Amino acid sequence: MKKMILVASLWFCAISCYAQSLILATTTTTEQSGLLDKLLPAFTKDTGIAVKPVIMGTGQVLDAARRGDVDVVLSHDRASEEKFVADGFGVRRFDVMYNDFILIGPVDDPAKTAGHDIVKALLALARSNATFFSRGDKSGTHLAELRYWQMGGVSDKIGRGVNYKECGCGVGQALNFAAATDAYVLADRGSWLNFKNRQRLKILVEGDTRLFNQYGVTAVNPKKHSHVKVRESKAFVDWVISLRGQAAINAYKINGEQLFFANAK
Repeated sequence: MKKMILVASLWFCAISCYAQSLILATTTTTEQSGLLDKLLPAFTKDTGIAVKPVIMGTGQVLDAARRGDVDVVLSHDRASEEKFVADGFGVRRFDVMYNDFILIGPVDDPAKTAGHDIVKALLALARSNATFFSRGDKSGTHLAELRYWQMGGVSDKIGRGVNYKECGCGVGQALNFAAATDAYVLADRGSWLNFKNRQRLKILVEGDTRLFNQYGVTAVNPKKHSHVKVRESKAFVDWVISLRGQAAINAYKINGEQLFFANAK
């Protein structure tokens, strides 16, 4: 009898534990910055809902959501996210937080990029022999980089210089490649602040309003995928844009410097 009760209890626990969980697809920048390690435990503590994060670039994040492989997404490319919702795959998109992109490169800056104009900096790189590592992974950072090239009238790889490299990798790997080869790289400030292997790298371009980097959260539409965790996804969206979630985002700092700024409406 006791054995039967034990088995039933374990079965009930397994069902309830499964119900109290969700899969979050989010970007390498939220993981590499260290934010997830602070944010997700706080959410679970408040709600009892466990979160399994799947880390990819924004393009892959939204592709996984279109397939119904995840329940909710936290990403940073507004145009792609709004199309995701317009196409019926997302319920509604909410602003969550922002930081900014920065151009990082060697301290001696051989391409003479330093300043506050990201487009001029990239064009200077294209005219030089300096190496630039692109994420090349359809991430939010990569998509932003492509927009900056287009603003400068450069629409293909040929115009980006002979040493334009695509690593097809996350922000941490891209930063490591740049550090190992004295190269340039576009990254988000949060990931840079949490990056330890800086060697001879430093921030060269910042402060351009075009470097603004907005993050949004979107629950996957159950009308497209009936198996998604509707209640749990809604709980995550509601929490991350609530005063409680927004305070947790603002509280995350490294050496006294805030990495993300909550701005849910």
